[in-house]
Amino acid sequence: MLKVEHLTKKYGKVFANRDVSFELPDGSITVLLGPNGAGKSTVIKSVIGFLKYDGIITVNGLYNKSVEAKRLLGYVPELPSLYPNLTVGEHMEFIARAYRLSDYREYKQELLERFELTDKLKKFGDELSKGMQQKLSICCALLPRPQIILFDEPMVGLDPHAIKELKSLFIELREGGASLLVSTHMIDSVDMLWDRTIIMKDGEVKAEVAKTDLDQNGASLEDLFFTITEES
Repeated sequence: MLKVEHLTKKYGKVFANRDVSFELPDGSITVLLGPNGAGKSTVIKSVIGFLKYDGIITVNGLYNKSVEAKRLLGYVPELPSLYPNLTVGEHMEFIARAYRLSDYREYKQELLERFELTDKLKKFGDELSKGMQQKLSICCALLPRPQIILFDEPMVGLDPHAIKELKSLFIELREGGASLLVSTHMIDSVDMLWDRTIIMKDGEVKAEVAKTDLDQNGASLEDLFFTITEES
């Protein structure tokens, strides 16, 4: 379980996040929604340990910046950050060695095939298109089989086949007990996938709603989003 308590992040006098708190239950997909500048990426970068912040973030009770916690976390950034001098195949092997993985080759092959990278194994990171870089970033994040995976705008730049495979993977990961936090402003891309949504505006959590509750009220995620983010 990921637990965020009173997360606050300031840049000078400007609040990027203000007293943000939420939990990710095991085996769930939580969608983090909000307009540009709402503070979504700051939340994710704080959780993954890239930023200094005030508050408490724990992963299965472990401090999120500890080595033990980082082994449980996976991260797909909005902009892929690859090693220009490593090939696609070498990226995957690097991750396997960094995490000291064993019996990973079958899963590695499965990921590469699903995201149509098997014919790109000898291509260097900076030779790939933006979409291919995103696919490789996803494969690298998933190879260690993390328990909690953070996706920051994961479908931007992906082709229809890759989007279909990623959505299928979301379901499989949830069924396998993983917790997913998917940050996006593309509501239609996740409309049927989510279990819970957290809607942010101006660095604050404005709503946290379960899909079952929204369905019972006959409301749509899009309607809820615009009601919250466009209110004066």
